[in-house]
Amino acid sequence: MVGDKPQTLTEITAMIREFVRERDWEQYNRPLNLAISTSIEVGELLELFQWKTDADVEEALKDGQFRDALASEIADVLVYLLRVADTTGIDPTEAVIEKMKKNSEKYPVDYWEGRAPSKFNRPE
Repeated sequence: MVGDKPQTLTEITAMIREFVRERDWEQYNRPLNLAISTSIEVGELLELFQWKTDADVEEALKDGQFRDALASEIADVLVYLLRVADTTGIDPTEAVIEKMKKNSEKYPVDYWEGRAPSKFNRPE
């Protein structure tokens, strides 16, 4: 940690764990509850974009209030995801690295460059 500011996912996870522990919320922070809460927070994130066009989103991103709301929802989603990982003993950094390795094999650049991933345009 630099000063009091966490720099890594491990440090952020420890900060969140301490926050939960201080409030005696471990009893509520079970993987199922956390996964449900993550989904709810993702819904709140999506709500910020509901009915907006790409142009509307670009314009909204210039507004400080919208950006603050967006940052808050992104943080809520990340906090819950990190709690899911923490309570299940999964290292989120390792999980992402392994997933990206699999994605690199599943979506080779020579075929997928410039193409949107879809089950309808997979190579045979």
